[in-house]
Amino acid sequence: MIKHFLTLNDLSRDELRSIIKRAQELKAMHKEGTIYEPLKNKVLGMVFEKSSTRTRVSFETGMIHFGGQAIFLSPRDTQLGRGEPIEDSARVLSSMVDVIMIRTFEHSKIEKFAKYSSVPVINALTDIYHPCQLLSDIQTYTEHRGDIAGKTVCWIGDGNNMCHSFINAARQFDFHLNITTPKGFEADADIINRAKNHVSVINNPMEAAKDVDLVVTDVWASMGQEDEQHERMNAFNDYQVNDEIMAVAGKDALFMHCLPAHRGEEVTASVIDGSQSVVFDEAENRLHSQKALLEFLMNKQPK
Repeated sequence: MIKHFLTLNDLSRDELRSIIKRAQELKAMHKEGTIYEPLKNKVLGMVFEKSSTRTRVSFETGMIHFGGQAIFLSPRDTQLGRGEPIEDSARVLSSMVDVIMIRTFEHSKIEKFAKYSSVPVINALTDIYHPCQLLSDIQTYTEHRGDIAGKTVCWIGDGNNMCHSFINAARQFDFHLNITTPKGFEADADIINRAKNHVSVINNPMEAAKDVDLVVTDVWASMGQEDEQHERMNAFNDYQVNDEIMAVAGKDALFMHCLPAHRGEEVTASVIDGSQSVVFDEAENRLHSQKALLEFLMNKQPK
């Protein structure tokens, strides 16, 4: 059976931990200038229905480091953007490349694509989940503070795909997640319920952030929500990560944001550019954690 990576729950705890450990090893090898090409002559197909800087550059660079190649496909470059059935596109594309990365809107679309794909499919973002970012986030926390198991993380802001992936991560990496969101922007109740022993929903951001080890946020209006900008600005006004929030967090608390960030909206410049922020380590680690994921998936496929 083909092993895909559509959510963190597709892999076991041990597999996820092995990927984080391997990401750190691959990062060290890269810094030392070691040439390591386990995917020589392999091809990654990158299907983008939503654009991204970090996702494209990290996956493309990772394949080059590994001796392979990556093909960038925008909606203008594929029949997916012209109405071809997903199952047909999946069958054709997977017959020509060795692994496929998809960044799209509806999560159901990537699930259907994976069902008909003969090669591993990686979720590089959907409207419900963003698991690749969580690999980077856990790697980053581990590098700075050690094992995240038993720690407490605070999510402040929209109950979006990043929040959902942090909920899955809480269960898989065994930490506790405090979620604080404005009314009407809560995380999916079913996703919370499946990890309920690892999650607390707290209405007050200051209370949610008290003594936590990590504070995380995201933009108030994601791509495709621009028409909601004014409404969201009003709703999220009390959910900004600022110096007051970080002051009530633990003294060694870190701050993370998947980027791009809007200083003065979801986070102040003093926080994101301050000493507790690890957002640029987090961004760089997309490269190393995804290389570890690619290596893992390619080694796990049936021969």
